[in-house]
Amino acid sequence: GPALTPPRSPLREVASMYFTMIAVFLVILVVALQGSVPRGSDFPYKVPLDPQGLLELSWNVSYPEQAVHFQLLVRDLQFGLLFGMSDRGEFENADLAVLWSDGRNSYFGDAWSDAKGQLHMDSQQDYQLLGARRAPEGLYLLFRRAFSTCDPKDYLIEDGTVHLIYGILEKPVHSLQAINISAIHRGLQRVQLLKPNITVPELPSDIKTMEITAPDVVIPSQETTYWCYMAELAEGFPKHHIIMYEPVITAGNEALVHHMEVFQCAAKFDSFPHYNGPCDSKMKPDRLNYCRHVLAAWAMGAQAFYYPEEAGLAFGGPGSSRYLRLEIHYHNPLVFKGRRDSSGIRLYYTATLRRYDAGIMELGLVYTPVMAIPPGEDAFLLTGYCTDKCTQLALPAAGIRIFASQLHTHLAGRKVVTVLSRDGRERQVVNADGHYSPHFQEIRMLKEVVAVFPGDELITTCTYNTEDRSRATVGGFGILEEMCVNYVHYYPQTQLELCKSAVDPGYLHRYFNLVNRFNDEEVCTCPQVSVPQQFFSVPWNTFNRDVLKSLYGFAPISMHCNKSSAVRFPGDWEKQPLPTITERLREPVPRCPPTPGPRPAAPVPLNLGELRRD
Repeated sequence: GPALTPPRSPLREVASMYFTMIAVFLVILVVALQGSVPRGSDFPYKVPLDPQGLLELSWNVSYPEQAVHFQLLVRDLQFGLLFGMSDRGEFENADLAVLWSDGRNSYFGDAWSDAKGQLHMDSQQDYQLLGARRAPEGLYLLFRRAFSTCDPKDYLIEDGTVHLIYGILEKPVHSLQAINISAIHRGLQRVQLLKPNITVPELPSDIKTMEITAPDVVIPSQETTYWCYMAELAEGFPKHHIIMYEPVITAGNEALVHHMEVFQCAAKFDSFPHYNGPCDSKMKPDRLNYCRHVLAAWAMGAQAFYYPEEAGLAFGGPGSSRYLRLEIHYHNPLVFKGRRDSSGIRLYYTATLRRYDAGIMELGLVYTPVMAIPPGEDAFLLTGYCTDKCTQLALPAAGIRIFASQLHTHLAGRKVVTVLSRDGRERQVVNADGHYSPHFQEIRMLKEVVAVFPGDELITTCTYNTEDRSRATVGGFGILEEMCVNYVHYYPQTQLELCKSAVDPGYLHRYFNLVNRFNDEEVCTCPQVSVPQQFFSVPWNTFNRDVLKSLYGFAPISMHCNKSSAVRFPGDWEKQPLPTITERLREPVPRCPPTPGPRPAAPVPLNLGELRRD
């Protein structure tokens, strides 16, 4: 129950009033510096931070100011919280905003954690508090952070995935240093913070909607579930254009529905079995594996996805399957039982076809075991090519326009980037994610449309970490095998569905022979065993690792320049030379915001009234 407040000494009263005045003055000052504090409606993006939804983050992005404004709703404030960013969601070497209370006074400050997880006040306060207000639903904290602060202790906010971390303080603490971050209730959430500034296209008057939702699923009481549900379009459904889609999430399950995708099935089968169950169940019919063509993909924190005005994604009509597969990833770490869910994706489509059909093209590596990653690597690179020879043959003279992209690897993937190169010179990044997570797949609209012309090259590089593995990881479809793919969404649609590469198998065979010759014990890297077997028997010393790296860096490639029917375009595609790059793109230099005068490394006192003391 409510504790009795000890009588305050007059001096303490005065000091407390004085601090409150300073706090109010600071807030007024900060507001004056920042222009007006954004209103609630000014935060278009929203995500629950913890599985219970006690902390809810909303934010907006200002590209002119190169800053993010955050609004954090704390539904049940105890003695404070941590909020911040780190490379992959760890609590060591993290950049944090901390609100803490000693039970009587509350403070807000910009902090960082060292490699041991100990907290320190940052000498440069870059999380700027803009205000705090109580509301019936909880406490709102408003603060701002520049993308780049040029403070070595701060996280650089860039395009792609950001790993947000949070912690809840359940006991009073006397100082920032006293917080033991391994003992608090804490977790991580992934979002794309830097959303592109897209002007929403005008929607036609004849727009229709279709909801592809899972029918009243009981979410399994385990941490991770991939749920599959088959839906179908009406018999004789004519060709339409999908022009936008958005998530439909059952109220109360916002923290459990992690990401969702809708796939279209292969047209070569007349029918698909109805299935509604876990994707990895023994009961799942094999035919569902032929439903891989992505129509829509949403992940937490994302809003509606819009097609550019001149294009739409065709579905329905002759030559296209009526069958769709919805896949939902449920993330249920608190193992709630009996939660019911009917989430899914709402498609907006029109019979008034737009000028262009949008297409989806696969870039990167072919799914093959010849591309492998040795065990125990912290950052191993594999690169897949879409060569000038292929684009020259398959793309229209006027080129294509890439407007969105979905990056994809399996569990070892850490970074993915696709670069456009022309005449041997890297011209622009198509899409890059330096903090990529395989647990966060969404189709992302690009900040600017990328034009690709015949003769251009698209080069996709994935960085992998296999420090937790004891044997080689080969390319393939299995979850413990790897992929390196960028599904690019573009218009006008062409016949080129897949533009990917892999190392020439003959050169890989020479690698295994070399490993054999240089090795003391007899290793079976003989051709009669499969490529994965050969990789598994390589002793991974420095020599064998380095030779494999250099092989992937110079050996010719086998190019897959494929039409949608999975046949290659005519031409010679084996033993192709690697594209040469004579000029690389420069790393962008982060621009440092002017520091608004000297900011002492002292926390801002806050008057939140008495925090509860149980």
